[in-house]
Amino acid sequence: MNNRRLPLIILGVVAFIILLTISSSIWYTVQATDRAIIFYPFGSGLDKDNVIGPGTHMKAPWNDVYIYKVNETTSDENMDVLDKNGLSIHVDVTVRYFPVHNKIGYIHEQFTADYVSKLVIPELRSTVRQVMGRYTAEEIYSTKRAEVENSIKEETEKILNINNVKATAVLIRSIVLPEQIKAAIENKLQQQQESLAYQYRLDKEKSEAERKRIAAEGESRANNIINNSLSDKLLKMRGIEATLELSKSPNTKVIVIGSGKDGMPLILGNN
Repeated sequence: MNNRRLPLIILGVVAFIILLTISSSIWYTVQATDRAIIFYPFGSGLDKDNVIGPGTHMKAPWNDVYIYKVNETTSDENMDVLDKNGLSIHVDVTVRYFPVHNKIGYIHEQFTADYVSKLVIPELRSTVRQVMGRYTAEEIYSTKRAEVENSIKEETEKILNINNVKATAVLIRSIVLPEQIKAAIENKLQQQQESLAYQYRLDKEKSEAERKRIAAEGESRANNIINNSLSDKLLKMRGIEATLELSKSPNTKVIVIGSGKDGMPLILGNN
């Protein structure tokens, strides 16, 4: 009885092993951040337009599946470039990018799954060299760093977009200049800041002097107007008016009518 069952058991084990082997080439899983395409060697070849989304899927054992990461990816590059004057500059650059989800079939057809080293990095390095070659080391290091970054991003993005890859950012992490050039640039920038501070103080002092001059001129004109309006008759009239007011005071006083040139009264009192 046992001898009759032994061939069946062996056959079952073999069948199970074969099933396990085949199942690994039949079933495949696409993660949430992945997309897949299939190559049919006995059919239409690479199916570029049928992009497979996340989940577990089944295929024929002889068909090939290519899975692409479609989430945003970062690549860092260290490189030496020449500035506008031929000065060597070492820069560290970071690019963030992702393949366009529904175009991974076209990327695979043109660059294969190694599109990063065949497309993204070479184009980034080429663009960095071209853009930085338009500026001096001083501009790249200080005044136009943001402009350089924007130019690199725009030109890199333009090239990658044509090839179905989206660049979201290109960042210059660091710029390393020869020490003597760096010291000269920093010294020049310091002198420029000191010059601006001196010019600010000078402009402030000029403004204060102008303010004082205008105030003095205004005060002088006011005094001239007052002086021109004070005639002898007006002064006598004001003196008489003041004398009349004083005479109404209950305090004891003596009023002497002046007889001099101005004829102004003289008031004497015990208070």
